[in-house]
Amino acid sequence: MTSPSPQNKTFLLLLVAVSLAFAAILWPFYEAVFWGVVLAILFSPLHRRLLLRMPRRHNLAALATLVLCLIVVILPMTLLSISLIQEATHIYDRLRSGQLNVGDYFQQIIAALPYWALELLNRLELTSMAALQQKLSTIAVQGSQLIATRALNIGQNTFQFLISLGIMLYLLFFLLRDGAALAIRVRNAVPLEEAHKRDLSQKFTTVIRATVKGNIVVAASQGLLGGFIFWALGIQGPVLWGVLMAFLSLLPAVGAGLIWVPVAIYFFATGALWQAVTLTAFGVFVIGLVDNILRPVLVGKDTKMPDYVVLISTLGGMALFGLNGFVIGPVIAALFMATWDLFAPKTPT
Repeated sequence: MTSPSPQNKTFLLLLVAVSLAFAAILWPFYEAVFWGVVLAILFSPLHRRLLLRMPRRHNLAALATLVLCLIVVILPMTLLSISLIQEATHIYDRLRSGQLNVGDYFQQIIAALPYWALELLNRLELTSMAALQQKLSTIAVQGSQLIATRALNIGQNTFQFLISLGIMLYLLFFLLRDGAALAIRVRNAVPLEEAHKRDLSQKFTTVIRATVKGNIVVAASQGLLGGFIFWALGIQGPVLWGVLMAFLSLLPAVGAGLIWVPVAIYFFATGALWQAVTLTAFGVFVIGLVDNILRPVLVGKDTKMPDYVVLISTLGGMALFGLNGFVIGPVIAALFMATWDLFAPKTPT
């Protein structure tokens, strides 16, 4: 076995160095680049269909796909954000004016608790609003400082968001137009067997599509259902709570329950039995079944990963990368499993 020549060593060192430098340049806008790639993968089938209808007009097909992407994704998110801001502002105004008094709700729950629960809260010094306010004062001060810091940077953050959105859309256009040729160049540059490269690229695109489409369908379904039942029960701010349930539903198994379970407990504690029973039954048998049925079908089936791997990789990805981790985590897990499968001995069937 011959050792690598100095030229090969120098070339590999140079390749690693320039790759790391290029990654460092892209890192400030990694979210824009990442979602540009993700949306290009999601909308590439639509782009291919449009290209069949307008052959040799690659720019027009890519532009039409980009416009459809804006209509399907960006415009609904913008309208939802406007409605969410209006509703959150309304609730905040009610809290400031005293129309919505959290202390009254807290005292109602305390009064309805059994003896053993009261004893536990007494040990924690949480049975009175004064004690609760004292314990929350430190958190409130820290939170106010954080909010003040964020408020000073609103203009800068908005400017950065617009820049990131522009980069994402600009990149998405060229990935739609030139993505197929770029993918071939990348595959040709990877020093693996053709069958291995094909398997890995198929796994990557499959997991991206399954994870994004599956989680978005589950999140939208649980958010709509949660907002509907809150509206039907007359709970203030159904859009706000529905959006929160949609975001939290990215956490498999427990997400939406973090919102509707405390509300159901409050209904039980205050004697609103029919509202409590209705919300509990709807949460368990409707909202919960959406997660238990749709997520394994839309995510686990296509990715061919066990449910526990999907759960752990999603939680780990979100812990490391924030909201983007619900895609990055399963993708890394799928590529990890696919890469090791390349070197695992094939068992006879």
